[in-house]
This record gives sequence, C-alpha cells and structure tokens, in this order.
Amino acid sequence: MMAFALPKLRPDIHYLYAGRALRGFGDGFAIIVLPAYMTALGYDAVAVGFVATASLLGTALLTLVVGWIAPHRDLRALLIFGAGLMAVTGVAFPNVEHFLLIASVAFIGTINPSGGDLGVLVPLEHAVLARSASDDRRTHVFARYSLIGALSAAVGSLAASVPDFLVSSGSTEIGAFRIMFYAYAAIGVASAALYRRLPHSRGEEKPAHAPLGPSRSTVYKLAALFSIDAFAGGFVAQSLLVLWLFDRFDLSLSAAGLFFFWSSTLSAFSYPIAAWIARRIGLVNTMVFTHIPSSIFLILAAFSPYLYLTLGLLLLRAALSQMDVPTRTSYVMAVVTPPERPAAAGVTAVPRSLASAISPAISGALLMTAFSGLPLVVCGALKIAYDIALLYSFRHIKPPEETS
Repeated sequence: MMAFALPKLRPDIHYLYAGRALRGFGDGFAIIVLPAYMTALGYDAVAVGFVATASLLGTALLTLVVGWIAPHRDLRALLIFGAGLMAVTGVAFPNVEHFLLIASVAFIGTINPSGGDLGVLVPLEHAVLARSASDDRRTHVFARYSLIGALSAAVGSLAASVPDFLVSSGSTEIGAFRIMFYAYAAIGVASAALYRRLPHSRGEEKPAHAPLGPSRSTVYKLAALFSIDAFAGGFVAQSLLVLWLFDRFDLSLSAAGLFFFWSSTLSAFSYPIAAWIARRIGLVNTMVFTHIPSSIFLILAAFSPYLYLTLGLLLLRAALSQMDVPTRTSYVMAVVTPPERPAAAGVTAVPRSLASAISPAISGALLMTAFSGLPLVVCGALKIAYDIALLYSFRHIKPPEETS
C-alpha cells in the first residue's frame, strides 16, 4: 500500500474526489433500485433491457457532445451541468410509470445501469485529474479516483435495502422506491455544490486547433477495441445481473444490496493493486492478464446451479474484472499529447457507451430463454477475445514511464 501513497494534491482534485464519492453512492443504490422499481410496475426483463439500452445510448450521445466542446469550454460549468442533470433525473423517475416515459427519462438522465465508469462527468473529471499528475504518479491518481468511486458505490449498494425497511414500516413498495430516487436527486444537488468550488478552467490552457491531432490513429484504434469490451460488458450490465439473480435464485433486494456491497468493495481494493502491478509488468499486461481470469469466472457462474457457488464465482470475478479501469484510463492519457487529453477521454468513452448500449436489449431477451445464463457466457467469451486483440495490437506501444 505504500506504493499507493500520493503527494499533496491541489484542493480542486479533492473536490473532484468528493464529487466522485457522492455520485458513486447514488449510482450504487440506483442501479439496484431501478430494475426492482420496473419489476414492481409489472415490466419484464426485455423492458428492463430496453431501458438500460436507452440510458446508455443517451449517455453516449451526451458524452460525445461534451467531448467535442470540452477542449474550448469551462470544465467547471460542464461539471455543474452534469450534476444538475443528475438531480433532474432523480426527480423525474418517481413521477413516470409508462414505459416510453421511463425510457425517455433514462435516455436523457444520468443513471448508469452498467455500474461502470461511464457517464458525461467521467471524461471531464479525467481531463482535470490527468493534468494534475506527473507521468510516474498518473496511474496512482486514477487508481485513487476509481477506488473512491467503487467504495462509495459499495456503500450505496447497502442503501438499496432501505426500501425493504420502508415497506416494513408501512410504506408502499412503489412509494419506497420513489423516495430512493428523490435521494438520488439530492445527491446531484450536493455534487453541483462541490463543483462550484472548482476554479474556472478550459480543457487545456493552450488548446489544440483540432480536438485530436497527432494521436488520432492511436485513439481511434483504442476506441474500437474498448467498444468490443463495452459491448460485451453490456450483456451483464449490473441492473441486468441484479435481475438475473432475482429470477434465478429469488434473491431479495436486501441480499442483492449486500452482495453488491462486497462485489464493489473487492473491485475497489483491486484498483491500488492494479497500480502496483502496472509498475512492474506494464499497463497493457495488467489490463489483459487480470481480465481473462475474470471472464472465465463469469462463464463458470452462468452454469452454477447453487446460489452460494454462483455468488462466490461472481465475487472472484469482481476482484479482477475492474483492474483495467485505472490502467486503461492512465494508458489513454499517457499515449496522447496533453492538449488532446479531453478529446481523447471523450472519443474513447463514447464508443464504449454506444457499444454497451446495444447489448442490454439483447441480453434482456436472452434472459427470457431456457438458459438464462447465456448473457454471462456471451460476455465472457467476447471479453477474452478483446483482451487477446488488445495485447496483440498495443504490447509494443509504451507510456513514458515504461520507456524511461
């Protein structure tokens, strides 16, 4: 853990960390409450899959717009806008029940059903973090950012049990879910208040004339590969994984919250370990050689007939599957020039969002088949193919800290 210690950072970075913690907490319970809310309204897995697709597609389009304008706009204003959109999302969801209205709110709003590092605020925060760290500390800065997000999401998962307590206290099930969405809106307001404390700044003090310049081909190739990974991940978007556990093992909302608490906790502590490993074997090797075993555990979980064995395999997967998050982000920021970083963050994030938006709708249909574990198998197989392609394509392209 000593390798994870960081030098003193500027106050604005700590504000970003605090904002990430708030948003992680909100996402932690929202992605569990959303499918439960839709199930309570009478919708099936196919409907949940389509809503997840709408949410991820809207995220992708909004992230694309932000990626275009971020290099020449005030990042503080864009962050406040994103937090405000989070508040609007939390207010809108409890007041709609028709499927088309729910899908519309999901498309425009900020709830991320995948539980991953997607969203309009992510590339903006990445751009601020990247310019605050030197090459030899950059991976650790992103690892801490990911650690904070995952730990807060873990605590948020425990909050998903609050509706059970509210129902036992006399509230209706739908009413309890609506209270959780209002809490999500309050978190958006608090996040906006934090972002207001940031200094005004553009994407770069000396922005390039074009969003992407000399690193364009590298960024596009990475974006294509990342889209394969994200398409695969969409088959087990966390909201759909929750639904699978509900249907296959009749898991309660409180039990699901406890499971995802430990899942997110294991993911969180894998981030500093990933930074430690990356210093020794490199960023690309860390991404690949931790990812492949996690995909194998996911495939095995699909065939497990026992609840505790399934949960154990999924927890093993959680301990490894997110090690590529800080290393992937650090790698992208390392292989582009500083003026290209905001655009590179957006360009690599958008294809991931678009690709991950396609698969939940397919996964929802697959969950209704005789073998409901099929989405897990498809996800694992595609991710292994992605890892092999990434290793083959980028094993010789090193970041500055690995070439010095």
